[in-house]
Amino acid sequence: MGRLTTHVLDTASGKPGAGIRVSVIRIDGERRELGATVTNHDGRCDVPLLEGAALVPGSYELVFGVGDYFRAAGVELPEPPFLDEVVLRFGVADADAHYHVPLLVSPWSYSTYRGS
Repeated sequence: MGRLTTHVLDTASGKPGAGIRVSVIRIDGERRELGATVTNHDGRCDVPLLEGAALVPGSYELVFGVGDYFRAAGVELPEPPFLDEVVLRFGVADADAHYHVPLLVSPWSYSTYRGS
């Protein structure tokens, strides 16, 4: 059974990105939000973002509300912030596979990779 998971690491503080809103969007001619959640104290989501029949081949986006996270953490940001919403667009080719798409983020940069 395939599934989509994520976690967030605040690389500026070296801590998990707790309390970050994450939206899951499917791209199939139009952008359709499939759901949203908030990361837990460990920077992870309590359940997979998508799994089983809900995960089908195609293009997706994860949208992370990092501007709100850094503001809540007391980080002084310019207005507008350099990073407010981080959008990761990726493809799912095998709906039976595990797609782990983490976000490593600071107020000034981010990176991702396909994890396990």
